[in-house]
Amino acid sequence: MSAIIRTEQLSHKYSSSWAIRDINLEISQKGIVGLLGSNGAGKSTTMSIICGVLNQTEGKVLINGVDIREEPELAKKEIGFLPQTPPLYTDLTIDEYLTYSAQLRLIEKHKIKAAVEEAKERCGIAHFSSRLIRNLSGGYRQRVGIAQAIIHKPRLVVMDEPTNGLDPNQLIEARKLIREIAEDHTVLFSSHILSEVHLLCKEVIMIEAGRIVFSDTMDAFNNYVQPHSMLIRLENFPPLTELMKVQGVTRVEYLADKQARIYFDGNQEVAENMVAASISHGWRLREISFDKGLPDDIFKQLSAQSLS
Repeated sequence: MSAIIRTEQLSHKYSSSWAIRDINLEISQKGIVGLLGSNGAGKSTTMSIICGVLNQTEGKVLINGVDIREEPELAKKEIGFLPQTPPLYTDLTIDEYLTYSAQLRLIEKHKIKAAVEEAKERCGIAHFSSRLIRNLSGGYRQRVGIAQAIIHKPRLVVMDEPTNGLDPNQLIEARKLIREIAEDHTVLFSSHILSEVHLLCKEVIMIEAGRIVFSDTMDAFNNYVQPHSMLIRLENFPPLTELMKVQGVTRVEYLADKQARIYFDGNQEVAENMVAASISHGWRLREISFDKGLPDDIFKQLSAQSLS
């Protein structure tokens, strides 16, 4: 089976500056794939090219095996796109707007009404069918934007920062809707907010400075950074100055109940050194475990690597 999306050496230049360079990605299954990166990293440029809104300077985009530059109409039948600002006509009602969207997607005339009704039901906006879009809240406008992206039942739904600007209640509803859509579609979901990608995605692609710096599962992302601290519990807890003498230790933070956090220089042999010191001095080590890198720490480390 062809990959739903495949890009090959995808690059784009604005004036004399490369916005993205050599973006190679492949997505083959349903679910939510996060496109993560700070503002200006190249996410929106990548998504616009994938959706055929922008022609790349170099490289290739294949949608279900179809080159989007060579056969744009065929490729775009498989794509639903929700840009960062939903493309809404606020003087139209929801029904009018979705009917227009269905026509743009070349849905057969006798199937348009059913397609509109199905998209409204799926996005929870059927009870507002005759309301002007200008009179909807931000959360419901976003739902209308999502409805236009799925009305033609594409294999791929691309969402650029879809949760930006929503209040906490709207966020919860938007996440629920995106998860439901991902049951039947592949969703490429971009955000610069790590917590959003963390909550929604099982796989993540991170772009920084126009290049992919990470592409793997969310679990692999969480385990990416080597720990630089560990927790220990000693039955006979010594003065902190004694713990500082253990080779590799750079700082010691006393916690409570005979526990401490040990910071070290990246050399994980410090654990073996701590065990040896405990035996030698009779500290009676009861527990030792490495701290995992926090997602924000990983984001910072990968961002820093892309700029080095």
